[in-house]
Amino acid sequence: MQNASPVVSVHEVDVKHRNCSSVVKEKPKLLDRLRQALRSRHYSRRTEQAYVMWVKRFIFFHNVRHPAEMAEPEVNAFLTHLAVKEKVSASTQNQALSALLFLYRHVLGSEIGDLGEVIRARKPKRLPVVMTKEEVKAVLSQLTGDK
Repeated sequence: MQNASPVVSVHEVDVKHRNCSSVVKEKPKLLDRLRQALRSRHYSRRTEQAYVMWVKRFIFFHNVRHPAEMAEPEVNAFLTHLAVKEKVSASTQNQALSALLFLYRHVLGSEIGDLGEVIRARKPKRLPVVMTKEEVKAVLSQLTGDK
């Protein structure tokens, strides 16, 4: 009695092999390419997480459009939205801008031109605190000890 093994033609094996190889050769998705570009430049994992988050927010802000289809006006609209509607700090808005600049330069291979009329988040005004001579004398007079 012989083993009943299925007979597979050379053509079927070739078709299966081509189907597997096409899956392997697929271009990585945008966020995977972003991660790869950040890692190859030795950015920290925390920076990678933040940049991926900003790119996702940018994409969803523009109704899931691919960033390659967008340019300066969409970046401008997103950054302005962050400052005006979400009232983010200046450093947060700068981080979002840096993430988008990295995406366009290193992943998509294009430059963002003049952003022109982006409404920038306001930096807090910090006034220096200066003590008068009398206030310094009062503090020093309260100190005790040898050192």
